[in-house]
Amino acid sequence: MRITPKTPDVCVPRLVGLMAVDARETARARGLSLSAPDRPDFLRTVVDYVERQYPQPGAEVPRDSMVYVWFDFKEGEGGGGVREPRIPRPPTGGLQRELDEHGDPYAVAGFSSP
Repeated sequence: MRITPKTPDVCVPRLVGLMAVDARETARARGLSLSAPDRPDFLRTVVDYVERQYPQPGAEVPRDSMVYVWFDFKEGEGGGGVREPRIPRPPTGGLQRELDEHGDPYAVAGFSSP
């Protein structure tokens, strides 16, 4: 590694949501190194998606810095977004719910017809 007197800073890209192979290429294109503490086989990982990263996107770091990525959430951090099918299912009806009930079309709430 060459050490220059003034190493320019680079902006950390957003890696969350990228596949491992794309995250490695994106970091390399910016002059950054990538490490995954939760994956000892990181260099062979291809299709897993990045869930977290440090430093955060937009941070200014020296070129050749290490960016850490994780592919799983820690305990209690949530996890992965919406997974289908959702239970309980969302209510059905849409515009149908807006229609009046069968009966008197001119009924007023709280009054009964004679």
